[in-house]
Amino acid sequence: MEHFHDIYEANVTEVYRFLLSLCRDESMAEELTQETFVRAIDRIDTFRGDCKISVWLCQIGKNLFYRQYAKSKQTVALDAETLDRTHHGESPEGDVLQNTESAQILRHLHTLDEPYKEVFMLHVFGEVPLKEISQLFGKSDSWARVTFYRAKATIISKLKGDTP
Repeated sequence: MEHFHDIYEANVTEVYRFLLSLCRDESMAEELTQETFVRAIDRIDTFRGDCKISVWLCQIGKNLFYRQYAKSKQTVALDAETLDRTHHGESPEGDVLQNTESAQILRHLHTLDEPYKEVFMLHVFGEVPLKEISQLFGKSDSWARVTFYRAKATIISKLKGDTP
């Protein structure tokens, strides 16, 4: 168990920062970080050693985040700023237009094949640098850049109506 304590100490900051970049919520990132290490202790025997342990831990954390996101996706929380804008009549037309554009982008995003969809979501929504994404997938930096730009080009093309 002392060996795992060393692993924890060496990687906790990197895992936390990665998860914070995904969820943008400090308390959620802390919870996910702790859950990541709990899962890692339970499954340390599945670590093959073909990547850095920090990459393996971030992958566990990312999967936990996606599971939690999928569960929470069914409920929509209104924050105080949104309610304030609604009550003070700030450009509902602009909100509808922005929501329509966002919905179109998301609709096209979900038609992408993997890994394009995941790379795009990690980089755009999670603000994960392409270098870290390449490490998560065990690929080169150029692979991550090309994959992201192909995903982006596909979405733009679909928004313009060039492809169905």
